[in-house]
Amino acid sequence: MKNFDEQMKKRAAEITSVIRGYLPEAETLSARDGAVDEFQNTLLDAMNYSMLVGGKKLRPLLMQQTYVMFGGTSNAIRPFMAAIEMIHTHSLIHDDLPALDDDEYRRGKKTTHVVYGEAMAILAGDALLNLAYETAVKAFAEAPGDPNVARALEILTRKTGAYGMLGGQSVDVEYAGRPLTDEQLSFIYGLKTGALIESSMMIGAVLAGASDKEVEQIERAAHCVGMAFQIQDDILDVTGREEELGKPVNSDEKNQKTTWVTVHGLDEARETVEQYSKEAVRLLGDLPYENEFLDELILNLIHRTM
Repeated sequence: MKNFDEQMKKRAAEITSVIRGYLPEAETLSARDGAVDEFQNTLLDAMNYSMLVGGKKLRPLLMQQTYVMFGGTSNAIRPFMAAIEMIHTHSLIHDDLPALDDDEYRRGKKTTHVVYGEAMAILAGDALLNLAYETAVKAFAEAPGDPNVARALEILTRKTGAYGMLGGQSVDVEYAGRPLTDEQLSFIYGLKTGALIESSMMIGAVLAGASDKEVEQIERAAHCVGMAFQIQDDILDVTGREEELGKPVNSDEKNQKTTWVTVHGLDEARETVEQYSKEAVRLLGDLPYENEFLDELILNLIHRTM
């Protein structure tokens, strides 16, 4: 696709603008009695800092482009786009904490706990997770009477909780420092990383009116994207440069984490990324819809170098 990088920047900027519309404005926050309530401004500042520090907004972009591919036109997608990025950012804030990965940089900027302190970072992550669901339910007002909004909300809550992203993170933490089988690694990757990508693309399909069979196929394709994305992340942790990635390299070794690279080596890890990416493209190609930008986006994020 011509000018993909330019289109990517333009779309990311548009999505950031959408997300801004759902974030708190500390200086104008009002209490129920109408008085200006400034006491929790530090929390709100920390939330906004974490959300707007940068990033490509890949998950809301995947959601939006899947929605477009299935012919979606409603504004009901907008609250969900903001919500998925809030949930993702919540997970990053908590991942960076001293109790977990203890990272000082994220997207080239100081992490939330470094800037605001550990306690405020925990609260900012919690607040963003709650705000995500508060934001998502606003889709009911955008599409009154549409049963697909409730279906999308069910996917969002299921894929991000104990049986989704958080469940994967818990196993990742519990098994740190232990040798892992491919089955165990696949379980962690499929939930910790894959669940949010699956949620993003499935919600886009559901809100656009895709059939159950089509949503299932999107889920399988998104699972392959998530697996390839995480294994590529493992590769970049070994081969990448900190100034390009915007975060520390060799953090997996520092945190004694078993990864696809430590188990299989770089060459086999690269082959596995290629296998998952080809399967994702095949599954999307079998659908009777087209979105050239979505295809290019998936290949780009799977084979990214930063």
